[in-house]
Amino acid sequence: MSVTTHTPHATERDTGPPPRERRSLAEAVLRVREFSIGAALVLLILATWLVNPGFLDSQGVKDLLLNSSILVLLATGQSVVVLTRNIDLSVGSVVGLTAFACGDFVSGTDHSPLTVMALGIALGTVCGLASGLLVSFGRVPALVVTLGMLYVIQGVDHAWAHGEQINAANLPDNMLTLGSGSLLGIPYLPLIAAAALCATAYFLRSYRGGRELYAIGSSPEAARLAGVPVRRRVLAAYAFSGAVAGFAGALWLARFGTVVADAANGWELTVVSAVVVGGIAITGGVGTVWGAALGALLLTTIGSALVVLKVNSFWEQAITGALLLAAISTDRVVRSRTTRALRKRSRQ
Repeated sequence: MSVTTHTPHATERDTGPPPRERRSLAEAVLRVREFSIGAALVLLILATWLVNPGFLDSQGVKDLLLNSSILVLLATGQSVVVLTRNIDLSVGSVVGLTAFACGDFVSGTDHSPLTVMALGIALGTVCGLASGLLVSFGRVPALVVTLGMLYVIQGVDHAWAHGEQINAANLPDNMLTLGSGSLLGIPYLPLIAAAALCATAYFLRSYRGGRELYAIGSSPEAARLAGVPVRRRVLAAYAFSGAVAGFAGALWLARFGTVVADAANGWELTVVSAVVVGGIAITGGVGTVWGAALGALLLTTIGSALVVLKVNSFWEQAITGALLLAAISTDRVVRSRTTRALRKRSRQ
C-alpha cells in the first residue's frame, strides 16, 4: 500500500504578504508623502526669500517659529483623534476657554507658569473627556458631539468673560517671559511644541497603546475582535487632545498676553486642515504626527508669506481649502494603489 502525500502549493501556504512587508510598504508611502510636504515647504520659503530677503532674517525666522508652535501643538493632539477615525472640532474653543481662564486665574498674582499650565491642561482634559465619553461610550457621531461641544464651550467662555479681556499688564513677568523668552536663541514655545511632538511620536510608534490607535482607525471592528479596548482608547485619545488644547491655551496667554473671549476662534478647521494636509487620512489608521507638524508649518508659512508679499489674506483661506481638497484626493488615490499593490503581492 502506498501513501500519497500532498504538498501544498505556494498559493495555499501564503495568505498574503508578511506583516513586515506590509509595514515597509506603508512606511515607504508615508515617507514619500512627508517628503513631498517638506519639499513644498522648502520651495515656498525659498521663493518668498527670493522676493523678499528679509523673510529669513533672524526676526523673521523667530516669528515663523512662534506663529507655528501653537498650531503644531494642536495638530499633534488632533492627530491622535483622527488616527482613530474620529475628529475633534472643539479644540479652538478649548484654547479660547483655557486661555481666558488661565489669564483670569493669574492676573494680579505671582503664580508660576507651571501652575498656570497645569490649570490649562486640567480644564482641557475635562473638555476632552466630555467629548470622548459621548463618542466612545454614547456612540454619538464625533462630528455632532464636537461641534456641539464647540458651541457649548464658546457660550461658557462668553458668559465668563462678560465682554472683558485679559490684559498683558496684569500678568506676572515670568508668564510673559515664557511667551517671549528663548534658550540659545530659540524661543521657548517652539521648543515646547517640539518636545510634545517627539514624545507623542515615540509613544505612537513604540508603545502598544499607540499601535492600537492605528488598528482602531484601520478597522474598529477588527480591532475589537483582536481584543483592543476600543472605547477606552478612543476616550483616551479625546482626553489627550483636550489636554493638549488646554496646554496650548496657557501658551496662547503667554504668547499674546491680551486675551478675549473668542481667542482662537475658527482654529479648529485650520488644525484639521494641517493634520489632513500633513498626510493623516481623515478615515483614520494612516499617517504620522511628523506629517501633521509639517502640515501645520506649511499652512503657517503660507500665511506669513502672503503677508510678506502683500497679498490679500483671502487667498490664505483659498489656498488652505485647495490644499485640503488635494490632500484628501491624494489620500484616496494612494490608499487605492496601496491596496492594489498588496493584493497583487498576495496573489503572487
